[in-house]
Amino acid sequence: MLEVNNLVKRYGGLLAVDDVSFALEEAGSLGIVGESGSGKTTTARIIVGLERADSGRIAVDGAPPPRRDRLRRARQIQMVFQDPYLSLDPRVPVGAALRETLRLHFPDSDHPARVAELLEQVGLGQDQAARLPRQLSGGQRQRVAIARALAVRPSVIVLDEAVAGLDVSVQAQILNLLADLRAELGVAYLFITHDLGVVRAITDQVLVMRHGRVVEQGGTARILAAPSHPYTRLLLDSVPRPGWDPAGVAAARRALPSTHPEGSDASHPDRT
Repeated sequence: MLEVNNLVKRYGGLLAVDDVSFALEEAGSLGIVGESGSGKTTTARIIVGLERADSGRIAVDGAPPPRRDRLRRARQIQMVFQDPYLSLDPRVPVGAALRETLRLHFPDSDHPARVAELLEQVGLGQDQAARLPRQLSGGQRQRVAIARALAVRPSVIVLDEAVAGLDVSVQAQILNLLADLRAELGVAYLFITHDLGVVRAITDQVLVMRHGRVVEQGGTARILAAPSHPYTRLLLDSVPRPGWDPAGVAAARRALPSTHPEGSDASHPDRT
């Protein structure tokens, strides 16, 4: 469904995305994981058209996404951000926000019926259509953001740390919702996250990035059970648990190369 080949992005002298390639199957779920400055969010922004790559190829269902037709591209790939409060207009009720999206993409559709369907799909009631974003909880706002992404029936949804700001119990509810929607609608997910628990719960494939490069990729279960790259092992060892050895983790981190060959990680524009 989504193919990314040899993606490269520079910011001045810094190579932020360095020859990144991967494929996302139809109705698949792939996680891109890495620490701050790894290049994962920059990669996501290029895929949805918010940034332009210096070189490389992106294809959705076998064809490059249109550069100048933003509406058509949006119908192929949607994005759900970490903080829905920043991506929703605080002055516009939930139902009106969904209707506006539908009017933009499908001017001849039955908007009230589709709005009702979308709210039901994400577990919200009709009474919440009249509420403003500030009148909803964080989990409810994220459900609205997911509904708005689903409104255009995209092939791929990119979720950039989409559950990072939620309580653990609410995270689980949203992840369960996303799993149900994937099974029901056949939509493919690209998860951008630093949370290996999210990767384990919701993805089939995982790609590990460091300093803009892919250091390891493959089946989620295999990589999390037996990682082959020392950086992936470091990420797994950094998760607190019984018997956790923070001193050993610190020593392992010191043993890894600390900087990108073409610049310091400290100035990297990808901060998530």
